[in-house]
Amino acid sequence: MKVAFTSSTGEMIDEHFGQSTGFQIWEIGPDEAHFLAKVGVIATSGDEEDRIAARSNAIADCAIVYTMQIGGPAAAKLVARKIHPMKTNTEVPVADIVGKLQEVLRGNPPPWLRKAMNHEQAGSFLDE
Repeated sequence: MKVAFTSSTGEMIDEHFGQSTGFQIWEIGPDEAHFLAKVGVIATSGDEEDRIAARSNAIADCAIVYTMQIGGPAAAKLVARKIHPMKTNTEVPVADIVGKLQEVLRGNPPPWLRKAMNHEQAGSFLDE
């Protein structure tokens, strides 16, 4: 699954979602994880709605976004787009989060994470 991180350097989660200049995108699975790309955010001169839309469009194919901070309206808009926001509240190394996420994926992930893992797959009731 694709996971976005708000990081100015690619090494630390160190930015607020609303002020991030770009996202570090990783592909993370139970046994492998690798950096895919840095995705920039197109600067908008509009209001907060426009800034949130620009950021959520940049990470539209991600299942999760890890950020140091995120406001309630932005978090709600991400959830509506099936992107799960995760707040760290402090600076955290990206590598630590990647490792912890892989550990959870190898075990019994909670329901929200199983759903996020299937973010890219169009499910059908016939699959169950």
